[in-house]
Parts: sequence; structure tokens; C-alpha cells
Amino acid sequence: MFTGIIETMSKVERIEKEGSNVHFTFSSSVTHELKIDQSVAHNGVCLTVVKIDGKKYTVTAIDETLKRTNLGELKTGDLVNLERCMPANGRFDGHIVQGHVDTTAKCIEVKDLNGSWEFVFEHEKNKNNITVEKGSITINGVSLTVVRSTETTFSVHVIPYTFEHTNFKDIKLGTRINLE
Repeated sequence: MFTGIIETMSKVERIEKEGSNVHFTFSSSVTHELKIDQSVAHNGVCLTVVKIDGKKYTVTAIDETLKRTNLGELKTGDLVNLERCMPANGRFDGHIVQGHVDTTAKCIEVKDLNGSWEFVFEHEKNKNNITVEKGSITINGVSLTVVRSTETTFSVHVIPYTFEHTNFKDIKLGTRINLE
């Protein structure tokens, strides 16, 4: 279980295909604290650490994960939001996040609000609206509150701290993001 409070960002160092799976190797400031078989959220996607080598670690994404998330679009050098599982005695500073991405959405607008930003995203029309105004949402693993919601779009506001300490600063028009 996660909280949507990003701990750090990890840099994609290597991408290796093996059958329908993809192994991602990352470098991170928390690698020395990771263990094999530990669950770690990468852009909100729960993945298992399968290898640790010095300051780098490797996780594996299966075909279903690659189809349902934006991980299949990662390139060497990209930064992903990283959060380790919340310890049982930890604080819930965001909201309960499973790390099971429901779908993706595309950024269709970024507005500078003179001290914060509004990001507008579009998702496929669903049987049920997947967002609720003033409800919690996780975007690339970041816990946020929905500002506006329609049948196929929603928006969130991002404060400077979140913008600078997550990969929100890399989201441009057309960028695909993970939603939970």
C-alpha cells in the first residue's frame, strides 16, 4: 500500500526486453535501502525489485502492465516518481493508493496560475466517470484532488513543491499519465 506522497525520483538507466516482459534498471537515492522482492511504486505502478547492483536496481513489468500504463513509453534518462510501501506504523499523508493503475489519460492543457499550475487531462469515455470533483486521484503516483470533472476530462492544481519534486515538471501537451 502506498500514500501518493512521492519520496524521490528515479532515473531510467537501462531498458531490456525479454519476451513480452521489460526489465527497467533505475538509479535512485534510496537504492541502498531497497531489498529484493520489495514492492515499489514507479509512476504509481507497483513493481517488484528483482535485482540490486550497487546504486542501481531492476524491476520487471509484464505485458499487461505495459499496455495499461505509461511505462512502455519510458526511455533511458526519463525520471519516474518513486514511492516505497508505507510502513504499518507510518502516516497517511496522501490517500490510500494500491499501485494498481486503472487507466491512462493524456495532458490536453497546462495553465500557469501565477504560483501554481492547472493540468487538464483527457481519458477515454468510461461506463462510469472515473473522477469526482474534490475527490482523490493518483497521477503518476502523486496523490492529488480533482478540481473539475467531466465525462472525459478532469483537472488538478499542482503547487510549486509538487511541481519541482515530481515529474509533473516534465508533463507537456500530449504526455500520457497513469491514473488510479
